[in-house]
Amino acid sequence: MLGLNLCPGRKITFRGNKSTTMFGKMKSLALAAAAFAFISLPAFGQMTAIEGNVKGLDGKPLANATVQFTRTDIKGSYTVKTDKKGKYGHYGLPMGKYDIAIIVDGKMMDQTKGIPTKFAGPAEVDFDLLKDGAQAGAAEAPEPDRGLSASEKAANDKKNKEREAALAKNKELNESFTAGKTALDAKQWDAAIEAFTKASTIDDKQVAVWSGLADAYFGAAGAKPDQSAALYDKSFDAYRKAIAIKPDDAAYYNNFAIALAKAKKMDEAQTNLDKAAQLDPAGAGKYFFNMGALLVNSGQNDAAGDQFKKAIGADPNYADAQYQYGVYLASKAQTDPSGKVIALPGTIEALTKYVELKGQACSTATTTSAPPGCEQVAAAKEMASQLGGTISATYSNPAAQSKGSAAPKKK
Repeated sequence: MLGLNLCPGRKITFRGNKSTTMFGKMKSLALAAAAFAFISLPAFGQMTAIEGNVKGLDGKPLANATVQFTRTDIKGSYTVKTDKKGKYGHYGLPMGKYDIAIIVDGKMMDQTKGIPTKFAGPAEVDFDLLKDGAQAGAAEAPEPDRGLSASEKAANDKKNKEREAALAKNKELNESFTAGKTALDAKQWDAAIEAFTKASTIDDKQVAVWSGLADAYFGAAGAKPDQSAALYDKSFDAYRKAIAIKPDDAAYYNNFAIALAKAKKMDEAQTNLDKAAQLDPAGAGKYFFNMGALLVNSGQNDAAGDQFKKAIGADPNYADAQYQYGVYLASKAQTDPSGKVIALPGTIEALTKYVELKGQACSTATTTSAPPGCEQVAAAKEMASQLGGTISATYSNPAAQSKGSAAPKKK
């Protein structure tokens, strides 16, 4: 399961009928902000790089040396040549660990082992043969072309040229993608759109490019209300292309659904979140929770309550779903002729479960650091009390106390 990245959520409030619900006594009951769970997505599965500089025994840049990359976690070997300035770079390496060797005239002059690649940018590994004392340790290196016929050498040369062209393309693609990701992180939507669009023209089969472009258009739509309709449509098109490339990844359906809901396309959002839950049963709780939050923000409270119930059915330890379901049920509480509040079955249980799940972590909070949701723990306990229930778990939140209570208040 990919890690979660919680985006800023909107405050959602349930409102009951004052003549039939407990709100004749408690005028309103506000939920804390519920954040949609955007899923952090992987970058290119085959797009990592290693680059660096090589200095020769004379201390000057070493041109035309062979740089050999030997993958150590899974069998694999790749080579490139240094340019006239002694620079090298391989921009199409599979993610993994590599031993890197410098080979001159068939001899291995220097080597660095166990270099991991990374998605954030190229790993940089420099070599200085004079400083490293490489001459003394020179060893015979395999000669790839030794023993080949003229036709075999010609075929090998053709393959090398094709590979070099592919590497150049990969380098340009990687640079465009990295520029797009940097702009996206900085919320520079136009720059992100430009970079990801360029990347998509270089290689239109990279799912991470279309996902990044979709996110960029989505961000731009929020920043430009007068252009939002057209920008949302472009975001949706990019999400659909990402899903077409990677139809078995729940994360793309989840994020697409949240974008659709922003444009009030609730039926299509529901379809995509249901697909996400189908593909990722272990993570179904968060997808049902997301649908609940989307429905609340569109004013469909009863439907939202059903989704929160499904979320805790899929994952009873999904704390936020327990809280939202408890508050939803609280909004349906009745009052008898004497004015006594009658909570629906499951209300106190959901609030109690939330306190049990969140309370321990929140009890260790400080005035400067508290896990998300700590203010809601106090609110859940007070809510249960107002409904005639009792949550026995002790709880103290210094951070919440320093800011004032977040519990619902009577008017």
